[in-house]
Amino acid sequence: MSVANLCHRLQSQVSPRTAAGFAEVLRRLGAPLQVAVAGRIKSGKSTLVNALIGRRVAPTDVGECTRLVTRFQYGTVDRVEVVFTDGRKQVLPFAADGSIPAELGVDISEVSHLEAYLTNAVLQGMTVIDTPGLGSLDAASVSRTELLLGAAKQGGDGEDSNELDDTSRNAVAGAEAVLYVVTQGVRADDQQALAAFTAATASREAGPVNAIAVLNKADTIVAESVEGSGGDVWKAATMLAEKQASTLKPRVADVLPVIGLMAESAESGGFTSADAEALRQLSELDDDVLETMLISADIFTSWECDVPSGIRLRLLEKLDLFGVRCAVDAIRAESAITAGALRRTLLDASGLDAVRQRLSIVFAARADGIKAAAALASVTALAHASGDAGERQRVHDAIEVLLAKPEAHALRLLEALTLVASGAVDMPEDLSEEVLRVGSNADIGAQLGLPGAARTELAAHALERAGWWRSFASFGATPAQSRVAHVVHRAYFLIWQQIRE
Repeated sequence: MSVANLCHRLQSQVSPRTAAGFAEVLRRLGAPLQVAVAGRIKSGKSTLVNALIGRRVAPTDVGECTRLVTRFQYGTVDRVEVVFTDGRKQVLPFAADGSIPAELGVDISEVSHLEAYLTNAVLQGMTVIDTPGLGSLDAASVSRTELLLGAAKQGGDGEDSNELDDTSRNAVAGAEAVLYVVTQGVRADDQQALAAFTAATASREAGPVNAIAVLNKADTIVAESVEGSGGDVWKAATMLAEKQASTLKPRVADVLPVIGLMAESAESGGFTSADAEALRQLSELDDDVLETMLISADIFTSWECDVPSGIRLRLLEKLDLFGVRCAVDAIRAESAITAGALRRTLLDASGLDAVRQRLSIVFAARADGIKAAAALASVTALAHASGDAGERQRVHDAIEVLLAKPEAHALRLLEALTLVASGAVDMPEDLSEEVLRVGSNADIGAQLGLPGAARTELAAHALERAGWWRSFASFGATPAQSRVAHVVHRAYFLIWQQIRE
């Protein structure tokens, strides 16, 4: 990778302290993309983390562990490491149920964060960081989050990394991407809360390149409250997510509805054949009885029927009322449905697959570019923190040479997109939307705003827009706009070449 080569080449031309920072940047370039799951308290972040990993390992009940930052990463041996603020580490086994122990047996005030290592295929390509909820009354929890994501060094056992000062650590620490979790109402301060995770994205503004949001607990939305939903809960959730997207953009690429609890139960082994059998019994009840039971959780668990109350309570804890209704409908539609097929039906209804696909498009497919852009931001910050004007200039010149190379155009596009999304370069609204579209998508049809179009139509449109942006760069644009326009022009030209090939 050209950014890695740049770091290697510069290490001998900078001070030992800056060189140590570059070593940390190199380590991060070789590591999986780090995605921080952020949001307000009680938004269901940990439940969603479990669903994404496919294992109920993150604690979801309020306890000391939910007040700590936990990094879930790939390891050859399943274990939990308690990392103390003084650098000490204590290894713990997972609890009997496979989750992080509810009680750590240590003074939590002395704990920096937890490192959870899992032999999990998902984590081979992505490290997931579960964070305490922003807005928590527990100031210590928020402080730990800010410290780990914004200032503390993450990982690395080499002696060189210990030479980093706080400023340098801040430059290289933090996740490269953010999955932001909201619930029904985007509060006025959700924008501020998302902005607070700028530090979690390696000193770069959260934007459509490296941030998406999910509307969690979509099943709790009252469909009748969303005009045009026709009383359909999922349609209401989709419409509300689209509305939230307009509120949170351009800080996020998209907002997708999801039912985290149902996804966690279906994906992590929480849904069993015994649960399927209990749901089958419920499906045999008269329509009027079942409809009455599904009015509220209290009625569902207290109503007299053949399925014991304790089992119904367990179903609620795993699926909630919406999930129970989905399962019963599926059984009534196909009486011979197996427990496995029923689990897949619930998973499909949870919306998790769409979230994973979006993660793949926004994060996984562009991980190298996101990490490289974050690395360049870190390298620049390290050079500025050195206080040596000559060192700053050498690093600046090396980066300019790198960005001038054709293979580095993706980094130029990410840089241009970030400048426009953050408002650093002011563009007319329609042009801003076009820059965001071209830079935020990996699919050519989506980049051009012509999904499903024929290749000839895509090629013609790409060439036409390339010419338009070149003209705009030369006539009528401000100097800042012109720099962005030249990048967008080249992006369209490269897309045209790619289509023709």
